[in-house]
Amino acid sequence: MPETTDLRWFDEMEARIPKGKVRTRFAPSPTGYMHVGNLRTALYTWLIARHADGTFILRIEDTDQGRLVEGAVDVIYKTMQECGLTHDEGPDLGGPVGPYIQTERRGLYGKYAELLISRGHAYRCFCEKAESEEESGEFSRAEDPCRSLDPAEADRRAAEGEAYVIRQKIPQEGETVFHDEIFGDIRVENSTLDDQVLMKRDGLPTYNFANVVDDHLMGITHVVRGSEYLSSAPKYNLLYEGFGWDIPKYVHCSPVMRDAHNKMSKRHGDPSYEDLIAQGYLTDAVINYVALLGWSPGGEREIYSLEELKDIFSIAGVSKSPAIFDIEKLRYFNAAYIRAMSPEKFARVAEPYIRQAVKNENLDAAAIAALLQQRTEVLTEIPEKLDFFDELPDYDAELFTHKKSKSDAESSRQVLQTIIPRFEALPAWIDEEILGAMTSLAEEWEVKNAKVMWPVRIAAAGKAVTPGGAVEICRILGKEETLRRLRIGLNKLQAE
Repeated sequence: MPETTDLRWFDEMEARIPKGKVRTRFAPSPTGYMHVGNLRTALYTWLIARHADGTFILRIEDTDQGRLVEGAVDVIYKTMQECGLTHDEGPDLGGPVGPYIQTERRGLYGKYAELLISRGHAYRCFCEKAESEEESGEFSRAEDPCRSLDPAEADRRAAEGEAYVIRQKIPQEGETVFHDEIFGDIRVENSTLDDQVLMKRDGLPTYNFANVVDDHLMGITHVVRGSEYLSSAPKYNLLYEGFGWDIPKYVHCSPVMRDAHNKMSKRHGDPSYEDLIAQGYLTDAVINYVALLGWSPGGEREIYSLEELKDIFSIAGVSKSPAIFDIEKLRYFNAAYIRAMSPEKFARVAEPYIRQAVKNENLDAAAIAALLQQRTEVLTEIPEKLDFFDELPDYDAELFTHKKSKSDAESSRQVLQTIIPRFEALPAWIDEEILGAMTSLAEEWEVKNAKVMWPVRIAAAGKAVTPGGAVEICRILGKEETLRRLRIGLNKLQAE
């Protein structure tokens, strides 16, 4: 016999629902990585709640058991934590309307589907359909004999063990009007809507049904999701109306695109949040950039902390137009964040990348970081800039010839020959002493400083382009190693 539930149970469920403040939820499916569109949904949902001093909920939607990926829930928690998107209720924290994992709520959905049948807004369907047809409802309502089946007959067949799904009973005439906070009022002819499956044969709800039931029972006031769900919104509306529930505010966000024609996709190599972090982007820069993918605060300013975003965020600033993900723009944001860091913080962030190239623990990572901060756009660039610190590369003596500094092989030989004993005699190996030795030589010879510093830097680093100049590189390498390298340079020039 189909399950019937005392209406007092429904009243008790209603009594649990918190009222009187904004409540939003991020409800990811644990199917792998956190792509940029998912992260933006989480961010906007969090911002709406925090701006209104409301409640932000994390709910795990795991009813699609076939697509679950091991470890994906950990990815969700880790990403949210790293991004500062703290939740107030969720599987790990609990709360007044738990459980917060859909499969742990499976006992609820059948009861609500039965309630909807009793109210005339759903029916049992015994037709044999493929799983894909059940999910999509790809068949004509007019051809479905179960739609008009006498409820008593349907109950009898179910009681005898015949397999069935429960479908939503869409009105055959008229139209459904729903309001979206971004797209405004949208009208849909009911004749274009299918009788979607609410409960599958295995007793689990479909995403579309569980979503509505959970959003209501958790008191969600604003539902943020991608604009691809606009086509499902009228069916959601009819479910809310069928239950006699208040309809939340819908906020449908246009997609994040790779280019003018293609949505971002992991299959096409587009980066997830984790990929971007692995590529050397800072979490704060990613969050700032993602916030502006389809939302504008107005004005020229672009750099905002999460706290500032919380204060200024408004749904009115969300655009109807798709946003194009521009990795070069993110790179610009990342460079701005790196340059704005305190030297101490940048040194901490940069050290793992520095140590990929500089294995010699005697070389000060913080001192090297100071050379890099104003010259770095993404952290993964760091190792390739530093390969000369551990070991002097094998370079060509032609590097000593440089038009701008008016250096050639002969002038460079003279510089190194003269500066080596002066460096040897320095009382302290500090910037002021190293610089003073080179500038005083330039003064004596009545040449520009660059004519002395160019050959010193080339001999010390063996590269034409380096982070930092001759003074900093010599200081970090230390007196002994600098002199060793300058002698190697002098030998190259004398062999010419």
